[in-house]
Amino acid sequence: MSGFSLDWLDLREAADQRARDKKLLVDTIRFIDAGPEDGDASGASRIILDLGTGSGSTLRAFSSAMEDHTCPHAWRLIDNDAELLAAAKLRVPQGVNAETYLLDLNRIPDLPIEGVKLVTSSALFDLVSERFVQELVDTLTEKSKGTPPAFYSALNYDGNTDWTPTHPLDREVLEAFNRDQQTGKGFGPALGPRAAQVMEQKFIKAGFAVVCALSPWLLDGSEAELVRELTNGIGNAVKKDPSLETHDLRNWIEFRMAHADSGTCSVGHIDLLALPRSGL
Repeated sequence: MSGFSLDWLDLREAADQRARDKKLLVDTIRFIDAGPEDGDASGASRIILDLGTGSGSTLRAFSSAMEDHTCPHAWRLIDNDAELLAAAKLRVPQGVNAETYLLDLNRIPDLPIEGVKLVTSSALFDLVSERFVQELVDTLTEKSKGTPPAFYSALNYDGNTDWTPTHPLDREVLEAFNRDQQTGKGFGPALGPRAAQVMEQKFIKAGFAVVCALSPWLLDGSEAELVRELTNGIGNAVKKDPSLETHDLRNWIEFRMAHADSGTCSVGHIDLLALPRSGL
């Protein structure tokens, strides 16, 4: 599941890639590198399962960071959008082995987890429910033979957005947006800003070692188109919130649009890496 258009994913690609915490990404790659060529002691191969693939941003981030690494790895790209999966397949870097799977992510037991060493996602887990996270953790631990796969989740929204120049309605709009982010997005009540916290708790309880890192979008006038689309998206999300007057919200949107070329915007995200204790 992605729920996003290809145009939006393309527009945010540069900001996403720049925001990822590089150390956490390198640590994840080192985990993939570890073990003998045909698998580690538990029999897990170097297969990476990407949830909510979209246009393939996670694969491209790994491939770019793995340029100096020679370990064999293969990808299983999962989404419920055939158009996005087709775009992701076309954008797979040369020499990378990737298969696409058109699946409903809500059917977690049906995910092709066998032989997987790492499960990844980007900008997904703030959309899912606590039940979804628990079911995924349970499935990873129960379906694995021996050591469960590691889990890397990037760009989880953390509830913080800061603008310059400031506007008197910034705080009210942010609070309304965060309320909307916790409504259903196709997986039950969404975690929204609580995503990283809930994932950390669930994986630690299941015996994983968890590391988190900040990965904020830092936007300025060079990405004015993205800022404008972000403003529109926030405005649409909060327009029915009873705490906001329609004319006040309209003024806020017009102010943000007027300063898209000259202001700045920081949107908070958190990256998370959960490693099985036996894989440390």
